[in-house]
Amino acid sequence: MVRAGLEKDPAEVSAMFDEVAQGYDRTRARLWLGRMSSWGRQMAETVQAGPGRRILDVAAGTGTSGMALTARGARVVACDFSASMLAIGRSRHPAMDFVVGDGHQLPFPDGTFDAVTISFGLRNVADSSRVLAEMLRVTRPGGLLTVCEFSLPETPLRRALFRAYLRHLVPLIARRVSSNPEAYAYLGESIEDWPDPAVLGARIAAAGWERVHWRPLDGGVVHLHSGTAPLR
Repeated sequence: MVRAGLEKDPAEVSAMFDEVAQGYDRTRARLWLGRMSSWGRQMAETVQAGPGRRILDVAAGTGTSGMALTARGARVVACDFSASMLAIGRSRHPAMDFVVGDGHQLPFPDGTFDAVTISFGLRNVADSSRVLAEMLRVTRPGGLLTVCEFSLPETPLRRALFRAYLRHLVPLIARRVSSNPEAYAYLGESIEDWPDPAVLGARIAAAGWERVHWRPLDGGVVHLHSGTAPLR
């Protein structure tokens, strides 16, 4: 079974997601108690998804994260470097366009999109600052960014409970429902290793995004960051 390390080697990460692609959405729904849909709706609202808006969803996987965008009438391009994940997405979500691509070097011209999103994928790239800069490059001036990502809650009790969930219950659930439970051990480790929301906010701003904000969802186990492409 393939398991990526925390150095986030792109070949390892891609191979790991290829291996879990078939049961990925089912496992993820079990792990996060069905909360993905709620987080997706809040992401879509923040990025102002709607008719006539062309939105790029980076690290889109099977396209689940783009469903909240298309539900509001947006035209969605789902981009991911796992061909297996995208193949499943194409069969499930014909309203989206699926493109194989690496977030470090997106295969789109400058200023192509009205908005760009990434949900639970920035944590898996080797160079998040470079990916954030690439996302800015392909967004039109004044366009919007949302980053939805796991985080450790700020309060000590919630942080301790979430860590216990990641270390004990996530592997237990993965062993029961996933074809590659080792991939979900990586999931917990990568969340614990991820920077806190303020550090990520500073990283987004350093990549060139303006008006950077963030807010906690579900007690801080997820944070939603947003930004605006500067008017050039």
